[in-house]
Amino acid sequence: MMERPPALAAEKVREFVIAGHGNLERVQEMLAEQPGLLNAAWDWGGGDFETALAGAAHTGSREIARHLLAQGAHMTLSAAAMLGELDLVKAILAVQPEARHAPGAHGIPLKVHAQQGGDAAAAVVAYLDGLD
Repeated sequence: MMERPPALAAEKVREFVIAGHGNLERVQEMLAEQPGLLNAAWDWGGGDFETALAGAAHTGSREIARHLLAQGAHMTLSAAAMLGELDLVKAILAVQPEARHAPGAHGIPLKVHAQQGGDAAAAVVAYLDGLD
């Protein structure tokens, strides 16, 4: 059986997720120190799990989201919506239409993530509006 590294320190995961909401410099520093944080999730309680990418997605922190994705973070529907990745949003919803109703971190709806993307995500907002 393969030896596993120790679990990430909970306080580091929480700090990294918080940094994902708007502190690119801290995200970069922490990833340099501990690359395993990239897809780590913090549970705010009751199963409200959030990654740094999820934090970037609901705050419209495009630069942080792009950086995390460039490092290999797992793309999510919420991040794709915020980044204005219309083709990806359409592809995901074609396979899993009910995902448009699944909230992101903190119960935030998909359309709000798209709205956080501003002008770059306007086409995604319009597409989601057309589904209602």
